[in-house]
Amino acid sequence: MSQNIVPVLLPIPADRPYSYGVPEGMKLVAGDIVAVPLGPRKVIAAMWDGETDDVDPAKLREIEGRFDCPPLDETMRRFVDWVANYCLAPPGMVLKMVLRAPGALMPLEPMEGIVYSGREPERMTKARQAVLELARDGLAWTRSGLAHAAGVSAGVVNGLLDQSVLRRIEIPAPPVVAPPDPDHAVTALSEGQAAGAEALRKAVETDGFSATLLEGVTGSGKTEVYFEAVAAALKKGRQVLILLPEIALTAAFLERFEQRFGSKPAEWHSDVSPKKREQVWRQVTTGEVRVVAGARSALFLPFQELGLIVIDEEHDPAYKQEDRVFYHARDMAVVRASLTGVPAVLVSATPSIESRVNAEAGKYAHIKLAERFAAAELPEIKVIDMRRSGPARNGPTGGGFISLVLIEAMKHTLEKGEQSLLFLNRRGYAPLTLCRVCGHRFQCPDCSAWLVEHRFRRQLVCHHCGHSEPVPEACPECGALDHLVACGPGVERLAEEVLHHFPEARTIVLSSDLMGGVSRLRLELEAIAKGEVDIVIGTQLVAKGHNFPSMTCVGVIDADLGLANGDPRAAERTFQLLAQVTGRAGRTGAASTGYLQSYQPEHPVIAALASGDSESFYAREIEARRQAALPPFGRLASVIISAATRQESEKHAREMRRAASIKELAHGEISVLGPAEAPMALIRGRHRFRLLVHASRRADLQGWLRQWLNAGPKPRGSVRVQIDIDPQSFL
Repeated sequence: MSQNIVPVLLPIPADRPYSYGVPEGMKLVAGDIVAVPLGPRKVIAAMWDGETDDVDPAKLREIEGRFDCPPLDETMRRFVDWVANYCLAPPGMVLKMVLRAPGALMPLEPMEGIVYSGREPERMTKARQAVLELARDGLAWTRSGLAHAAGVSAGVVNGLLDQSVLRRIEIPAPPVVAPPDPDHAVTALSEGQAAGAEALRKAVETDGFSATLLEGVTGSGKTEVYFEAVAAALKKGRQVLILLPEIALTAAFLERFEQRFGSKPAEWHSDVSPKKREQVWRQVTTGEVRVVAGARSALFLPFQELGLIVIDEEHDPAYKQEDRVFYHARDMAVVRASLTGVPAVLVSATPSIESRVNAEAGKYAHIKLAERFAAAELPEIKVIDMRRSGPARNGPTGGGFISLVLIEAMKHTLEKGEQSLLFLNRRGYAPLTLCRVCGHRFQCPDCSAWLVEHRFRRQLVCHHCGHSEPVPEACPECGALDHLVACGPGVERLAEEVLHHFPEARTIVLSSDLMGGVSRLRLELEAIAKGEVDIVIGTQLVAKGHNFPSMTCVGVIDADLGLANGDPRAAERTFQLLAQVTGRAGRTGAASTGYLQSYQPEHPVIAALASGDSESFYAREIEARRQAALPPFGRLASVIISAATRQESEKHAREMRRAASIKELAHGEISVLGPAEAPMALIRGRHRFRLLVHASRRADLQGWLRQWLNAGPKPRGSVRVQIDIDPQSFL
């Protein structure tokens, strides 16, 4: 019989813990990770805080076992509840992100070790002598390791084991990474860097929460500055979490970290093997892993001694998750630091408007690095007015997309033995393919999006659902042969144009969807850094903090691309992206230039980039947000209704809108816009409508949304309702 009843949070979409009985003799504390029955299956869950339900003892099911690992501490449990409450997500789904490496909970299989027993073999041979010379040092070896080190076959080692000259022992699993040494290679800092590093060290050494925005121009050495905060946390005996927005960044970052601390941090992202993730998860809980560098999901690792959180490239949209639990890792990282009582450092050359406003309001400390390291100069920015200086007319297909001015600049760069970068935020060869005879356009059957031609793979691909089909020889609508035309440029088409103008140049295309995955991408980035490439053509992947020493010419093919949509953050994101891209040039001191091809050079974003006056851009953008009461001066929540048919989706959206009307008028500080068909009206076969909730900073947005959802119509059939607090995407 159960001695008592406890609440257990399960990793399922439930809004509260379930009640379970504790078997006699089992001792549990809040946060213990347990195995419990759920229907016919067994799931991994966690004993939680709070009251239990009034359950009929006859229907009560018992906890089946407790896993041998440290419990989730009170701070971690509060963080799970906080994220769930803020994001209007089931707390069990947040817990699921914490328990995403279930294999880490299983008992570790002991490794077999081999040591010298003190006995001598019946007959000595050269091979046995080589083995024993190594084994007599008293250290434990693995069977294969000893054979390899001695230069003999495994049979020699097995023979010595059979004669009891060597004996087997159990040895603990090795750590995922060696412990970092905060004094391994202290970096010489500039005066500005040293002042910033000292401020961060004081924040770490002072117990308690603080948030600091570390802002510095591209190439100013921000990483070296926050490394000193990492060193201070390590000296204090604390663990460190460093968040990075993209997997592609980790290779160069790991190398820099190893140079400074003598060993690499543990990695946590989707490209890490499941077995390695299990090891990292377990060793984070035991404290063996002192530093983790990872993607946004690393925020939910159960650190026991967390002392510092760093959010590198804090402005990057990749920190926003828009699946299952919608959350922004940057904001939730600051929350976790606050709940834990440790410093958070937000790092960027182009901070988000939200972070800049928090710094100006005094909520965040603000450290600015206004100069590049070692007196390197920022690139000169030149705007090419495409209305007057259009593209070359002698491209591979007639008209091109690279202006004559930029082609001439690339030619001079090549002559000097330096590198050029062409940036276009479009993957593939062309964003649209159509028939010149009947006008047929190739569209995804499951999404309201055109199929993008990928000529390298000879495929038409949807970038929203992954649908692909071969490029046909004839139009499927009218049957016309050789009349399919690619409209607009992608990076593959730019590569074709570059090859036409510079046939002898070593050219490479960087795009996240090219064959070979992350491992190939890392090799290509390494080749660029070594100067083995003359011309780089890439998407926004190339803007992610890479250091290319020989890069002196950067050309943005379509600087206006991100400005032509209704996203309230369009100007901010375009400014950040283009500033980061042009910042790849001249990082080692050579004179460099960034060229912006634009059809509207008078636009405030283009003008701010050309003048180098980022402060005027931020002032203008912040004031525009203030006037419109948009974040961070107001709050937004997006409600996405999707269904298998357009009629179902629209009907439910309109019913929700009617349910909101009375509450909206009664509240006064909350308004609901829509419903409207989403710009991307069809994704993966589901039809989408959107409602946008706007609230003042004073309003209890989450409380109002809960009341609305409880009072409104309940999803039926194929209807699904998703809530996105603080939305970053409006598609």
